Amino acid sequence: MALDVPQERGLGHLDQRYLDGLEVCRFPLLPFLHPLPLDWMYLLYTIMFLGALGIMLGCFYRLSCVAFLCPYWYLLLLDKTSWNNHSYLYGLLGFQLALLGADRYGSVDGLFRPQKRNAHVPLWNYALLRAQVFIVYFIAGLKKLDADWVGGFSMGTLARHWLFAPFRLVLSEELTSRLVVHGGGLVLDLSAGFLLFFDATRTLALVFVTYFHCMNSQLFSIGMFSYTMLATNGLFCRPEWPRGLLARCPLWLQGWLPSTKPPQPSPDCHYGCQGAQGGIRPRQHLAAAFTILYVLEQLFLPYSHFITQGYNNWTNGLYGYSWDMMVHSRFHQHVKITYRDGLTGEVGYLKPGVFTQSRRWRDHADMLKQYSTCLSQLLPRYNVTQPQIYFDVWVSINERFQQRLVDPRVDLVRAPWSPWTPTPWLLPLLMDLSPWRQRLQELEAQLDGHTDAVFIADFPGLHLENFVSEDLGNTSLRVLRGKVLVELVEQQQNHSLEEGEGMQLPAGQYHKVHTVSPEPSCYMYLYVNTTALELEQNLTRLQELRERVRNGTEESPLPPELRPILGEPLPAGVPLDPVVSLFLRREQREQRRERESSLAQRFQRFLRKKFFIFRRSALMTLIALRNLALGRPSPERLAQEVTFANWRGEEEAWLESPGGAQRGLSSEHPK
Repeated sequence: MALDVPQERGLGHLDQRYLDGLEVCRFPLLPFLHPLPLDWMYLLYTIMFLGALGIMLGCFYRLSCVAFLCPYWYLLLLDKTSWNNHSYLYGLLGFQLALLGADRYGSVDGLFRPQKRNAHVPLWNYALLRAQVFIVYFIAGLKKLDADWVGGFSMGTLARHWLFAPFRLVLSEELTSRLVVHGGGLVLDLSAGFLLFFDATRTLALVFVTYFHCMNSQLFSIGMFSYTMLATNGLFCRPEWPRGLLARCPLWLQGWLPSTKPPQPSPDCHYGCQGAQGGIRPRQHLAAAFTILYVLEQLFLPYSHFITQGYNNWTNGLYGYSWDMMVHSRFHQHVKITYRDGLTGEVGYLKPGVFTQSRRWRDHADMLKQYSTCLSQLLPRYNVTQPQIYFDVWVSINERFQQRLVDPRVDLVRAPWSPWTPTPWLLPLLMDLSPWRQRLQELEAQLDGHTDAVFIADFPGLHLENFVSEDLGNTSLRVLRGKVLVELVEQQQNHSLEEGEGMQLPAGQYHKVHTVSPEPSCYMYLYVNTTALELEQNLTRLQELRERVRNGTEESPLPPELRPILGEPLPAGVPLDPVVSLFLRREQREQRRERESSLAQRFQRFLRKKFFIFRRSALMTLIALRNLALGRPSPERLAQEVTFANWRGEEEAWLESPGGAQRGLSSEHPK
């Protein structure tokens, strides 16, 4: 349902100011953090890349750890919109590696420092890394004991993915979701750390964990996390497994590989009763104490949200280190930003997301506060004096009703916010309506293929302003609980509706739904997108017509403008019908999917995508370094260089074209 405010009522043109790089809203963790100039940021990325490369090769190891760790945490703290459990984990692993002796075997440092070459690594190094990976699995499993996950509401539609097709051969979609997606995910997270730890169960655990992360890499856009977790599997095996693997290589190749000889003693290790290295030194006591304290701290942080209460927005706390991965799924139906001129009282509307490319601000109170403060500083440039900012954010979490996240009557510019106290202008999640989810699914199942529903819950004393698009010519409202007053703005009419009652809503007009009952009201919109329905019917008729022509049952000749559906060229002077053009594009996309459905082709597309990502990164880095050394060229030349760096080949360009793979719906106001 397009719960929307038409753009002409607001300042949608402000987006261009952002695209020109003149005004941008950012979301740092600490207010004094600011990004460096663009060319210097690319230099920072280069340093971080070289640090990561040095860690991998064991070259100038400590320096490489610092070169990676400092820029990484700076970038992470600079932009909270990129925060998730995965990015937080990379920072933790980088911190641990800076303290560990990971440059002992097969490292460049070992070639120049004999005391490091093929030397023992203290066991606390392994214990620290294993504990961190164990915490990732186990805490994620504990978080999945949430009632929404156990009930199968967190990832309700995931079972439709093609990866679960083998399970759907023997199970229904609902059972696949409950047993495989939710039940299997819960059991694996809770048990993976234990199964990987013990020798008797490690082989079985490696099979399931590998399968799990390979599936995740196809299911979600989570960057390198799946591959990082796959790489951590080796931490749980015996430390000598790389040496045993290399010993099986041909003799002529072993000369070029790390040594397969037994490791030499290390001064960093304590060898117990052997007495080779004397007693336990203070440094080793500190290492043991640090390991214990670090593990305790990591066990405490995911449950420390009684401290950071300002971040609690219908979740279990600060989103950066909760480890509650995939426990909450959100669907935003409507986001409206209203500004008021504090001097004249003039009211206007802003396009959601103006001055920023991020969408994370819609879900978190701290970012909403930062965003409103930024808007209040930018709007005076557009003759809005002493601006007041009001947000109306509607979101459904784990298949509940769509409901407000924040109080739309509160000016967030002047509203209080603190990370240590609850946020007073956040509205509570209507948990007492959670049992309705089963009934909502039943109501949706009763709809035909052309009718959609949006389920709304609102608080007493508030109202929803909605605009019914011209495309939605058959839109009605039905009350499920409570009492509402429907105000038809243009007709200046009010209609009172109680539970079980409904009414037809006029298209192309505004209306307001006021909740007048003492308890929250629940109602649903039923609508048919008549334009989309007519288009689908036209495409279906073209499909049927083509089949009749091919099998010889169509007696009348095909009009010239429809000849392209048979693969014939369009006659000269005859314009291509838009519906025929759309039909042909759909056919091409279907054929493309069939051609690229094999595993080899998917792997090829994956490599191609990664190639262009690395290509762009390398070229933009070289451009930035050139600019720092020689100065910036003319804007025209710089624009050409950036365009060349952004080029992704004919296939990638097709995916971004209007007729290509951009088939998604608006994320702000889906229909």
